[in-house]
Amino acid sequence: MSQKRTIDAFFGSAPKRPRKDLAVERDGALEEGDENVIESHHPRYPFPIAHLPTSISKELTSLPARPGRTINDEPDLDLLYFEPYIPACLARQMFEHLRAELPFYKVEYQIRRGGIATRVLFGIDETSQFDETGAVVDAKTGEKMPLDGRYEKCPPRPLPKCLDELRQSTEAAANCRFNFCLVNYYASGADSIAFHSDDERFLGQDPAIASFSLGARRDFLMKHKPAAADQGGGVTVKAAVIKFPLKSGDMILMRGKTQSRWLHSIPKRAGKNKEDGGRINITFRRARIKEGTENYYNYNVGSGPVYRWDKTSRAMVPMKPS
Repeated sequence: MSQKRTIDAFFGSAPKRPRKDLAVERDGALEEGDENVIESHHPRYPFPIAHLPTSISKELTSLPARPGRTINDEPDLDLLYFEPYIPACLARQMFEHLRAELPFYKVEYQIRRGGIATRVLFGIDETSQFDETGAVVDAKTGEKMPLDGRYEKCPPRPLPKCLDELRQSTEAAANCRFNFCLVNYYASGADSIAFHSDDERFLGQDPAIASFSLGARRDFLMKHKPAAADQGGGVTVKAAVIKFPLKSGDMILMRGKTQSRWLHSIPKRAGKNKEDGGRINITFRRARIKEGTENYYNYNVGSGPVYRWDKTSRAMVPMKPS
């Protein structure tokens, strides 16, 4: 009989790995004097990913910092806005840790010119899960997925514990379940993302998506989609754009018909941003079918080089071969 474990259990019994050679502060990511760096390991990680320092993990258990505010005063809009979800000091520590410890990728879409924001993806859809060894198995039978299946081209990988702890907190606050995590890094105000909606079929009808902002402040814009020609007379929708000035630690839960009827974007920002200019966006979502897994990994990781944060140049640089 196959041994199956949930994402929570997968990391729950991870052994401690004493690493005195790493017992120094890395760009503020580790506690001063910490002699044990505990890491998440998986064959699909380009390198082990450090857990959050104990002080940060303890603080996560008390989140959210403030109750969410419901925003549903526009047609088809259903938001829960936390200002903040993570308090400023803790948000800064999490930003520095994740930027320093996560792998990132610059993915180029063939339908667009140039690169997009540096990003990384973790998770797996409802049809499968990870076994004791980290291999992908069928969620119902426990049998390993065939090599000629959907996962061969874009093999998924579990959430590292530094992100999984935030996922568990978010699920409790949002009363939702998530199995995917997409992390975007915006290096400066010149990085942006055009109006779009996260309404892919594999997310199911009316998906809930939790979006965290860490680091530099950026505007989050939303506007209602144009009414389809076959919708007839329906509700008259305002053309105005709604703006949310996201601060570090804020979280917006988009739910209900928000994804099917609304668009959102992060526009370019002129001038020099505060807080080092960098911003991390973390979105938790729930994929339901395995076609979503392949799609997510294909477009959010691809086959490009791995990037890591370099504190000397204060930029994302290609990871040097070990």
